[in-house]
Amino acid sequence: MGGSGSKAKGVWPFSGNGAGGEAASDGTEQSVTRLKASRNATPFVFTRRSSLYYDEDGDLAHEFYEETVVTKNGRKKSKLKRIQKNLIPQGMVKLDHPCIHVDFPIIICEV
Repeated sequence: MGGSGSKAKGVWPFSGNGAGGEAASDGTEQSVTRLKASRNATPFVFTRRSSLYYDEDGDLAHEFYEETVVTKNGRKKSKLKRIQKNLIPQGMVKLDHPCIHVDFPIIICEV
């Protein structure tokens, strides 16, 4: 009845062999390339994608707003309008301290 695990055997990103400790035996070039690439992988993350944006003036922030004046029934009211156009993402940012990758297959605890 409804199993929760995947039936497909994948390759762990930080080990040199398959998910169950078995080496890839299908002989395809793609699986060999994945195994070679995963042996050189590190469990540490040194960069991340930033969630900040640059606006037209070069300011850096998560969100940008513009104050607009709305006249309703002879009264002036200020509203903030969110700017979503002409924003440039900051891109990849180097971390000050390396973090451990989310998919690292070892539990780390302090006793």
